[in-house]
Amino acid sequence: MSEMQRLREAGNRTQQQVVDDLNDLARRLFAQGRVRRTPTFTVRQYSKWEGSAPPWPHPDTRTVLGVYWKQPLEALGLRPRGGPVAQVSLTVPMLTAGPGPTLLSSLEDQMPPWMAETVSAAVSATEWRIGEAEVELLRAAAQDMDAIDQQFGGAKLWRLTQANLHWAHHMIDRGLYDDALGRELHTVTGMLTTSLGWYCYDAGLQVQARAHFAEAWNAANFTDDDVLASRTLSNMCRQAVDLNKGREAVRFAQLAQTHAKQWRAPHRVAALLAIREAQGHARLGDGLNSEKAIRQAWRSWYRGESDRDPDWTGFLNEAELTCLEGMCRLDLGQAARAQRLLARSETLQDVAHSRNRGICLGYLSIAALSGGDIDHSVAATTEALRLIESGMSSTRAVNQLKIVHDKLAPHHRSSGVGDLLEQIRAKAA
Repeated sequence: MSEMQRLREAGNRTQQQVVDDLNDLARRLFAQGRVRRTPTFTVRQYSKWEGSAPPWPHPDTRTVLGVYWKQPLEALGLRPRGGPVAQVSLTVPMLTAGPGPTLLSSLEDQMPPWMAETVSAAVSATEWRIGEAEVELLRAAAQDMDAIDQQFGGAKLWRLTQANLHWAHHMIDRGLYDDALGRELHTVTGMLTTSLGWYCYDAGLQVQARAHFAEAWNAANFTDDDVLASRTLSNMCRQAVDLNKGREAVRFAQLAQTHAKQWRAPHRVAALLAIREAQGHARLGDGLNSEKAIRQAWRSWYRGESDRDPDWTGFLNEAELTCLEGMCRLDLGQAARAQRLLARSETLQDVAHSRNRGICLGYLSIAALSGGDIDHSVAATTEALRLIESGMSSTRAVNQLKIVHDKLAPHHRSSGVGDLLEQIRAKAA
């Protein structure tokens, strides 16, 4: 008799009664934000968990079962396939054997300084137990780098993020931790993976970016992490627009919206995914559907902020949403309207979002040129160059200046254009 069956019968409960209780509890936990989606329990499913070879439940299902029975799942007789992968020992011989530089010193040479103490402590015993503080350090590092990306761009961040991600995988593969902390560790690893994809995208490393996005997407599916799926698909959509893959961008945005419904995403997420879809339609020249998605984005945005807004939507202020609409208008051939929107966005953006302001200035310059307004194009390009000189290192922003250069070149005899072309060549060579 399995432990789950013993507990159920000790409480004089039928499988149907337990299933009804579990479904009620799942709804309550979802309302409290303790699970990302509401799992559905059936008698057929539950009977398998009481069987001799019970399947390993999905993450949210595990949470509900643990809360209901007030015991770890392992105590209930449930095990992941292949055994408890999380509980692998890190032994001293593995890190210190052999002459010359040890694996420990090699790892410390490659890791950021804040990780070094954790590694040294790991070899002081035969087991490496991961604590909440270590996972929180990784989370804080991921959030700090996202903030740096917003101001300066991701071109100088992807190597450090890659090192942090390697270390996160090392923790997962070699450390000891309970199921709850394991979920947190996988969540942070997903954050780092999709951020790494974004930084590679911003650095112009498109093949690497797509590979990291695919890895994050697979991780989201494996762990049923709809939040990570929504974020990653949003990133993939933005990249697809830049790669002129409009249909792919629309599919990514719509799939992201499907995942967002699973965790009842707040309005800021809905606004971001709607404007991403609008960009895909605009790149395809589909004005009708782009207009529809733009209106939906603004409706969602005006519904305001929420305590549930994830950090990765923090960049979507009024200036950025205005800029993204302006980009849509430019793709749809509405140059004058695009210029007005992009000019407004540029004046609204703050210093913490200098990268986005720089990109907006590049599009503003192109929109002005499309309408024959050379003076405003020169002014926008000059300000974009100033941002780059002040430390904003986004390869995307620099590449936009190359496009501006080619469009300005036929006007090289106009006032200020010749000198500006030389400055662009010096910065974007």
